[in-house]
Amino acid sequence: MSTVVDVTVEPLDLPLSEPFEISLGVQHEASNVLVTVETEEGVKGYGEGSPLPPVTGETREAAVATARAAADIVEGRAVGEYRDIVNRVRNTFPGMVSATFAVETAVLDAFCREREVALSELFGGTPSPVETDMTIPIVDPETARKRAEEAAGNGYDHLKIKTGNDLDADVERVAAIREAAPDAALKVDANQGWSPKETALFADRVAGQGIRLELIEQPVLASDLAGLADARRRIDVPIAADETVFTPQDAVRVVREEAADIINVKLGKSGPLAVAEIAAIANGADLDLMVGCMLESSIGIHTSAHVVAGLGAFSYVDLDGNRLLAEDVVESGEGPIHDIGGPGHGVTPDR
Repeated sequence: MSTVVDVTVEPLDLPLSEPFEISLGVQHEASNVLVTVETEEGVKGYGEGSPLPPVTGETREAAVATARAAADIVEGRAVGEYRDIVNRVRNTFPGMVSATFAVETAVLDAFCREREVALSELFGGTPSPVETDMTIPIVDPETARKRAEEAAGNGYDHLKIKTGNDLDADVERVAAIREAAPDAALKVDANQGWSPKETALFADRVAGQGIRLELIEQPVLASDLAGLADARRRIDVPIAADETVFTPQDAVRVVREEAADIINVKLGKSGPLAVAEIAAIANGADLDLMVGCMLESSIGIHTSAHVVAGLGAFSYVDLDGNRLLAEDVVESGEGPIHDIGGPGHGVTPDR
């Protein structure tokens, strides 16, 4: 069984094609982390993390430092012991989710590449195309209308709309997008920007315009589980928990409090192995599953797509991070379909 002989960590700066605003702030570039694991057989595995302090609690500098420190745990270990390696890394650096995601992915990728199998096979399925939505950030109604028209023209049947700053503007943005893309399925993400009362008011006003929403994602503060449950009781639109759920234990709490209809997992919050555990909890509790992403390149996005293809358990897919970049680490398409392959996650960055 081959061992890891080297772990390298470097910053990965990825400018966005346009500014990306959510209720937690504006991003002009993705300040990511790239981890490369090399085995004694000369096989390299790649992992990426996309730290965002308001969500992951990490700066990029802290994530780089953590990933470099994690090399002491990974080097000298057999890649086939990936589960124990991942547990040790995550237990040693609790809360450093972007850094540990990058390390975990690189180890899993190296393991699969050595065995010439696709990453999805670790999760029970073969690689298959994965369809994503397209996210429209917090912009004025006219810009939202143009972005929705462009997305629909590029084949996107599912749109996700960022909200959470101003209720009136949020309603106007959704209405403009519905007008521009009348056949698209719409999701709304408030990124913790509302109270339960505001969530209900928003839902009523949107419904009053004859607009149906697939779901409302994380309307209240991540720590306000009672508020999330309150919002769910107030409205008919399904509620998705996102920032509230990082760990399987968080998912159990959501189930016990009946706080959501859907759990949105992100590998950037939890890592591939824990996402599979959270998916099992959601399935056991008869909750729907959504998968989301950070502003990741094809490395992180294809890793998530492999988990989606492997588990086959997701009703909603939001994996458009690399579609928002000015330039990806490899040539990638512009439409809603991620064509994934192996071995591993199948992405070797052009560095």
